Amino acid sequence: MAALETREALKTLRDSLKSDENKKKHLISLCAGSGCGAYGTSNVHQTLVEELEKQGMSDQVEIKLSGCHGFCEKGPIMVIHPEGIFYPQIKAEHIPEIVEKSIKGGETVQARLFKDPGTKKQIAHEEDIPFYKLQQRIIFGKNGLIDPTNIEDYIKYDGYLALEKILFEMKPEGVIDEVKKANLRGRGGGGFPTGIKWATCRKHHGNRYVICNADEGDPGAYMDRSLLEGNPHSVIEGMLIGAYAVGSSEGYVYVRHEYPLAVKNLGIALDAAREKGLLGKNILGSGFDFDIHVSRGGGAFVCGESTALMASLEGKPGRPKAKYVHTVEKGFRQGPSTLNNVETWANVPVIINNGAAWYASIGTEHSKGTKIFSLVGKVVNTGLVEVPMGTSLRTIIFDIGGGIPKKKKFKAVQCGGPSGGCIPERFLDLGVDFDELNKVGSMMGSGGMIVMDEDTCMVDVARYFMDFLKDESCGQCNPCREGIKQMLEILTNICDGKGKEGDIELLEELGAMIQKFSLCGLGTSAPNPVLTTILYFRDEYEQHIKDKKCKAGVCKPLFHYEIDDNACTGCGVCARKCPQEAIAGEKKKPHVLSQEKCIKCGICYDACKFNALVIR
Repeated sequence: MAALETREALKTLRDSLKSDENKKKHLISLCAGSGCGAYGTSNVHQTLVEELEKQGMSDQVEIKLSGCHGFCEKGPIMVIHPEGIFYPQIKAEHIPEIVEKSIKGGETVQARLFKDPGTKKQIAHEEDIPFYKLQQRIIFGKNGLIDPTNIEDYIKYDGYLALEKILFEMKPEGVIDEVKKANLRGRGGGGFPTGIKWATCRKHHGNRYVICNADEGDPGAYMDRSLLEGNPHSVIEGMLIGAYAVGSSEGYVYVRHEYPLAVKNLGIALDAAREKGLLGKNILGSGFDFDIHVSRGGGAFVCGESTALMASLEGKPGRPKAKYVHTVEKGFRQGPSTLNNVETWANVPVIINNGAAWYASIGTEHSKGTKIFSLVGKVVNTGLVEVPMGTSLRTIIFDIGGGIPKKKKFKAVQCGGPSGGCIPERFLDLGVDFDELNKVGSMMGSGGMIVMDEDTCMVDVARYFMDFLKDESCGQCNPCREGIKQMLEILTNICDGKGKEGDIELLEELGAMIQKFSLCGLGTSAPNPVLTTILYFRDEYEQHIKDKKCKAGVCKPLFHYEIDDNACTGCGVCARKCPQEAIAGEKKKPHVLSQEKCIKCGICYDACKFNALVIR
């Protein structure tokens, strides 16, 4: 792979790649991200290659193993270009018919098309599917178009065009001003203005470092992982631009050890960028030097915090420091350090290519651009959703996400990871941005969004997140270490039917103390799940404590199942499903459930189609 020694050489390569783009009749994009990979992409790919060879069509069709397409609920996903035919949940046995009809015959395979759960209509094209139609995928959209292991794929789609521009047409200060005008705010959770961070780092002397935080630790969140897996060069290019702006020659990507495919694809991308002369010494003949190293974290949630992350990078225990000295002044190795997360870095080339005014036209007054959310939980369409800042929760959950499965009622959505707040139904029309979420006790965080339905116990949700945060606390300061532990004990007692008068008030008091006196962001935000569930679902806490009842049927000591004689048809499904043989009865007659044998597993409750199993 020849190095590109000048700007003109890169431009010539890009033009050549674009001219070769349509030489093959079809391009098949097959999702090979972690999610689709778990569903069996490798088997589909192997069968596709064999079938094309068998049909003598290998020279007419290009197969591209791309990153995540976002619609994770429907993997493995295949999209046939240029038609844009979308085939979800593809299996190896579907391939011969697809090759015969779609590739050779130019038709769609009706049985394999996406079926809209709402309208029951089959939709052939990706852009017409509601999940995609309502998104604006300016950052994530290229994931389905490029092979993350092929740098020329990225270059073909205007990759490293922004790098060219800043190296030969802009001063470092001009780059910072452009990012400031775009009002790009950090997507890692804090929402701090990126341009101000860069400007502060540049004005301090010493060896400056540019760092990418890929230590994505929120339960249910996988936006950064999918970007690194599917489009690592967008992150590399963003870091190159940031390094030029602040005057850095050395960068680091701190990535979770549990992200093997992201680490692999990132490593391939870095090697390719070096070989092309886009990393290293005298990049494109500009005199600018910069290289990136990869450091794998051990999976500690607290290492997502800036000072803890930098301590871990140095080989020290990942413990936060007090913030009276900022990392942009003295961070990694005591040098001025610019830290942004994966998604923030991926936004930078888009801003340079399209201009600050264009970028600032998207979103709300104080939150510009788009945001990628990980939509999981009790929602029909789970996956990654990229929408303009200010898009309502209702649009994300119901219009894009498809609503709640099994016609259940929406109860709450937890935004911002384990330290985020739980937002009730009355705020569904709230526009999602940094400021609006804070007003209702939640936070943007990195973009995790967990949807809950009527069968969710909000006390148990609070207990779950406090249990997670207790294990992830570094233990350095008393308010976080002891306060979270005490809150968890109280919540556990409430869920076990041992709650007492005054527990709710004590939880509120402890939460306020932890927020006020904890050392770092983990501690100051840790009480949010508890305080918001008390604020919006106080009746559930009172019911657990006073009535010793859990109306959601989650806290096992506080409920039991019964069979309603009037609703039971005697179909026998519950009896056949019960692992304890706790249900008996004659065919077509009401059945009986033995409370002594019942372990409250809920299998019978889920299996009954007649709502004969009730929670008491």
